Amino acid sequence: MRAIWKGAVSFGLVSIGVKVYSATEEKDIRFHQVHREDGGRIRYKRTCSVCGEEVTYDDIAKGYDIGGGEMVILTDEDFADLPLSTSHAIDVLEFVPAEQVDPILYNKAYFLEPEGTAAKPYVLLRDALADSERVAIVKVALRQREQLATLRVREGVLLLNTMLWPDEIRTPDFGFLDEDLKVRPPELAMASSLIDSMAGEFEPDAFTDDYRAALQEVIDAKVEGREVVQPEEEEAAPAAAVDLMAALRASVDRARAARGEPTGGGAEPTPISAARSAQKKAAKKAEPAKKAPAKKTAEKKATAQKTSTAKKAEPAKKTAEKKAAKAPAKKAAKKTAPRKTA
Repeated sequence: MRAIWKGAVSFGLVSIGVKVYSATEEKDIRFHQVHREDGGRIRYKRTCSVCGEEVTYDDIAKGYDIGGGEMVILTDEDFADLPLSTSHAIDVLEFVPAEQVDPILYNKAYFLEPEGTAAKPYVLLRDALADSERVAIVKVALRQREQLATLRVREGVLLLNTMLWPDEIRTPDFGFLDEDLKVRPPELAMASSLIDSMAGEFEPDAFTDDYRAALQEVIDAKVEGREVVQPEEEEAAPAAAVDLMAALRASVDRARAARGEPTGGGAEPTPISAARSAQKKAAKKAEPAKKAPAKKTAEKKATAQKTSTAKKAEPAKKTAEKKAAKAPAKKAAKKTAPRKTA
């Protein structure tokens, strides 16, 4: 990396010499404007709209349009007299909790490297800043412009984040903010379920610029003289939802399917039904896993008991039948026996 700025961090009466490096870089594929017929680069000439002459850099000044065709011209001497803080100082103003700085204010990030013998005070400020769990609010002049910025620690290095000024943040002014729009509890519950089904840990490396990769493939194919293989078409974006609950439910099912979880619709969830469902799931998980074998064992015992009872009953039944058959025979014998005479 090449340092783009040199200066010092003023921390109370401590001055820490630093070099500033751009912490980010754009990976966009850049193109030149060329002549379609022969590929020649298109050049632009700096010409004056009044006299039509070509103008060199030395003859170019800054102008401010005040309207009505009038222009105020400012020279380098005009800028030199401005009350701009020293162009090589990062002045620490105060230390604040990081969560109090709205991320919308952040603009561009820079790494700070200690210069020369400034390594020890640099490490001192870094460690004290990390221990405080705060960020430093600073002012710095970069590219002839005073900017508000923060200093924080990232991977053992002081990181300078330039910020927009508060009056550079626009206020949202949209009609729907004045409308009385109400969300039903079932819709909110389903939306919360969708958020839960898509929850995860943020890992920046898991995301890629698919458009840039495809564009690079087109360029490589052109260079090598081969045919470009068109990527598979992605699923079309859904149209505006007519049934919000149906769209939410379908979204939940798709998110669960992507994670390999069971899906299935049902009645619209409410906070109470959701709680009951959670209780049922917890109770189901707590039950023994071997319910079916236990049931089969009980059925087998009942069958065996019936068979045993039936076997025991058979001899008794047969004995009763024999006794019943002998009883009439005895009665008949008594009737036919001869009577004795005196």
